[in-house]
Amino acid sequence: MFYENELRFLCEILKKFRLNVSFTSPDDTLDKVLDDNFKALFLNEDNKLNKLSTLIGEIEPYHIYKYTNPYKLYYLFLNLPQTTSTTYMMVGPYLKNKLDTRQILEISEANAITPNKQKLLKDYYNTIPVLLETDRIFTIIDTFAERIWGGVGSYTIIDTTSDSILSAPVLTKSSTENNQDILVNMKLMEQRYAYEKEIMLAVANGNDHKVAHIMSTLSTYTFDARIPDAVRNLKNYSVVMNTLLRKAAEDGGVHPIYIDDLSSKFAVRIEQLNSIDAVHELMSEMLKSYCRLVRKHSTKQYSSTVQKTIALIEYDITSNLTLSSLASLQNISPGYLSTIFKKETGKTITEYIVDKRVEHAKRLLTTTRLQIQTVALNCGIMDVQYFSKIFKKKTGMTPKEYRETSKSQ
Repeated sequence: MFYENELRFLCEILKKFRLNVSFTSPDDTLDKVLDDNFKALFLNEDNKLNKLSTLIGEIEPYHIYKYTNPYKLYYLFLNLPQTTSTTYMMVGPYLKNKLDTRQILEISEANAITPNKQKLLKDYYNTIPVLLETDRIFTIIDTFAERIWGGVGSYTIIDTTSDSILSAPVLTKSSTENNQDILVNMKLMEQRYAYEKEIMLAVANGNDHKVAHIMSTLSTYTFDARIPDAVRNLKNYSVVMNTLLRKAAEDGGVHPIYIDDLSSKFAVRIEQLNSIDAVHELMSEMLKSYCRLVRKHSTKQYSSTVQKTIALIEYDITSNLTLSSLASLQNISPGYLSTIFKKETGKTITEYIVDKRVEHAKRLLTTTRLQIQTVALNCGIMDVQYFSKIFKKKTGMTPKEYRETSKSQ
């Protein structure tokens, strides 16, 4: 195929969006086409051997078919050119919007889903990506279609709703079904924990863009509904996430001093929430804040001695920070601390302290109306003239000039 590299690249992108990709033929049966979770939930011996062609008809070349099934799940089908036999590319499932409890109940009723399977259905939806029509992934798929079919205007998009494809039969309760449900529930739980681990890894690396991408491709993605109160349930999950994020930040090399401060603030705010939307907003803020914390305070590239030294300096920039005092707090010699700190950071301890004090001074000068002398005191420098001297050396401006320049920008 002349587009083999493009197809491989497209598949990698689709996986990033958590979209399943299958390559099928018209004679493939449903048990070979659908994702494992859906098969385990809804396929039985009566329908799993139905051929794809019987249910959806012929997928013609030069068309992208957008199928919607009775579960509000969306799939894309393309007939790939220049293959040895007829080959369909199936992408999905995905959702166009988050489904609330009412919608799931209505879907269950319409498809004869027994009440004991409704929780599994909800958990299943929580693993499905939510994609808007304006999402970048559809532009990428369109570009791929233009590539394989000869440019702009070379293909047609067909929207169709199927009453039969991937639909479930009337379900009856049996001991075999109960055992199957347990296995499905275990798999869905494993997927949720895998998502959480991926989020924790992204936070540990301070990668808020990665976190945002993961969250955007999930649906409601909430903790198990342990209690009837939806807001309290989400608040409980927020508490759990706050704990997980603490650990992720620690794995990212952030000292517990900073982690505890941020975690405590969020713990208080979580209990003040009173709506589902507010919980989701705070969850998003938590993820971004922990990522910023890692980017700002991560010292995992340094030895434990240097990590502790940096934490001591940044924890209280106003204290009497000297090489001797920092070495004494760690029961090591000043000479050893000086050598290892310079080797790992590229700066002497004095240079590092001055840089941190100047950074803090910049923030105070631009965010407060404190007098210059007060700014100096809050940076641990008693002599305002000395403060002005080192500030100008580092920035090229006096503190007053820096404040006035910042106001004019």
